[in-house]
Amino acid sequence: MRRIGLAVVLAVSLLGMSLAEAQQAGKVARIGFLSPSSPSDARGNPSDLAVLFEALRVTLRERGYVEDQNIKIEWRWAEGNYDRLPGLAADLVRLKVAVIVTYGTPASQAAKRATDTIPVVMAAIIDPVASGLVTSLARPGGNVTGQSMMSPDLAEKQLEILKEALPKISRVAVLHNPDNPGNAPQVRHAQDAAQALRLRAQILGAKGPGELESAFAAMMREHADGAIVLVDAVLQNNRGRITELAARHRLPVVYGLSEYTDVGGLMAYGPDRLDMFRHAASYIDQILKGAKPGDLPVQQANKFSLVINLKTAKALGLKIPQPLLLRADQVIQ
Repeated sequence: MRRIGLAVVLAVSLLGMSLAEAQQAGKVARIGFLSPSSPSDARGNPSDLAVLFEALRVTLRERGYVEDQNIKIEWRWAEGNYDRLPGLAADLVRLKVAVIVTYGTPASQAAKRATDTIPVVMAAIIDPVASGLVTSLARPGGNVTGQSMMSPDLAEKQLEILKEALPKISRVAVLHNPDNPGNAPQVRHAQDAAQALRLRAQILGAKGPGELESAFAAMMREHADGAIVLVDAVLQNNRGRITELAARHRLPVVYGLSEYTDVGGLMAYGPDRLDMFRHAASYIDQILKGAKPGDLPVQQANKFSLVINLKTAKALGLKIPQPLLLRADQVIQ
């Protein structure tokens, strides 16, 4: 009788588990996505970020998450206006999403301020520790985790590349967005790297397209030999304008994202964001299965690429050294 009773108990328990799993499988989890950028460019065409978002979707699908079946993604775009992020983050909190995925430091900070309970996954951010988003990379604590694009020597690498292409360079401009808290550690790293390379650094800020012309005019007044442009969503959205100004002033520039070289930028060195967005799906998967974000270590980007636009180099009358060309992951003819 005891054996029969035990069998009945086990059968009922297994039935209960299968019913619970079936109910869970039928549940649609809401995922919020918060971006300071726009889903399209000024002409209404899909932005370069569309490729990143599709990588996130595809990787989620590979893990069994299909939109409008068991997940629903709530997209929120600040359209290049950081002031809109707090309201958009609050909107996602009101919807009671299961997790908020963020792109960039301002979006991540807005999400963290809006909630201390809903998990936040940083798809790509500069320096989450310096930005106050996590306690440490190994033990984030709280409700935020994700991926950091920051490598301590990233700005140094960009300046080294610029100096290798221009051995006689002595003055370098550093363009950033003062409204982006994530740019502050980048600026400090750039200043330290410039000093180590015996370069005079000129720090210039541009909060939007209206300030780009004056920023480049200031570079010319200070006789900058070259420049680097730090990673920022607003600057990225205006990359066409930035590369036009660089071409007009015949200024060699190294950018932090490869998308600049697609629109005429000379060189770019930075993290592989496509890989980072794929990894963001892993965080989402673990959290939806019950993992606590504070227990998931923040990963640092481990894939970086160098892209060189030889067409732009020729227009500038610049001959790229062969060793630099051989190190390039992509050369645009």
